[in-house]
Amino acid sequence: MPLADYMALANAHYYATRDPLGAAGDFTTAPEISQMFGELIGLWAADLWLRAGKPDAAWVELGPGRGTLSADALRAMGKAALAPPVHLVETSPVLRDAQRRAMPGGMHHESIATLPDDRPLIVVANEFFDALPIRQLVRTETGWRERMVDLGGGRLVPMVGGQRFDAIVPAALRDGEVIETSPASVAILRDLAARIVVQGGALLAIDYGYEGPLAGDTLQALRHHHFADPFEAPGEQDLTAHVDFSALAEAARGEGAVSHRVTTQGALLEALGIRARATGLARSAPSRQEEIETAWRRLCSPDEMGTLFKALAITAPGWPVPGGFE
Repeated sequence: MPLADYMALANAHYYATRDPLGAAGDFTTAPEISQMFGELIGLWAADLWLRAGKPDAAWVELGPGRGTLSADALRAMGKAALAPPVHLVETSPVLRDAQRRAMPGGMHHESIATLPDDRPLIVVANEFFDALPIRQLVRTETGWRERMVDLGGGRLVPMVGGQRFDAIVPAALRDGEVIETSPASVAILRDLAARIVVQGGALLAIDYGYEGPLAGDTLQALRHHHFADPFEAPGEQDLTAHVDFSALAEAARGEGAVSHRVTTQGALLEALGIRARATGLARSAPSRQEEIETAWRRLCSPDEMGTLFKALAITAPGWPVPGGFE
């Protein structure tokens, strides 16, 4: 089967059957590292909402994990009198239970198709696009062919298909060895951008990735916080790939949305005031000062998440430039 189908099936089972977060899971996301992350995203949304004229907007999170980001964001938004209805796009029954505990009033959706169509949407996607399936084209001696997954020697192994794809390989990438695309990511982004153009609103995507076009194999598996073979234990480990933010931005512009410059997670959080928030938290809880400073460094430092993770904002035409993207 194509790699994209394998990744989709494996991750569907993986997320449906467990809570993958935290020390007992396979990985930790930014909202679980510190409340500062979700609070600043909430203030980002509240500032945008205020400058947009306080529209009757809905809050949407894609792949909300345990609901930590939205819970922290809503608490911060409340200080600006923003208390929007909450819509959570989540397919995992295990994670839905956790989200209900964090946000009892949230409304769940299996996909973006059933999100409200009568009001502006403020959408946040933190570490969402990296888990969507990718296609890989591999350069071989006989041309560019698609990465497939098959049984070999009693286990799953990567291989290449028989069809050649030379005609669709961009000239700038022909010297590379592997090219990745994520049609699923582009389709979701285009749909959301089209909605935002018509309804108003904004989308903030934060993930590890790059500004393409770039060649290279970024498929990886995480299990118990360590890298693993992506083709072992399908459905029992997290499969992800780096996000091409240029492709997402281009998809948004194709629908008429405004795509703002890509920045880094560290630069965004610093612009939103994480330094002041960390100082305030440490002042109110001196015994936690080291913990707070460690979290700040982990979120913002260039040798931690600060530059590996990128951020992209898109808005409806006529909406203000979001904070941190000036």
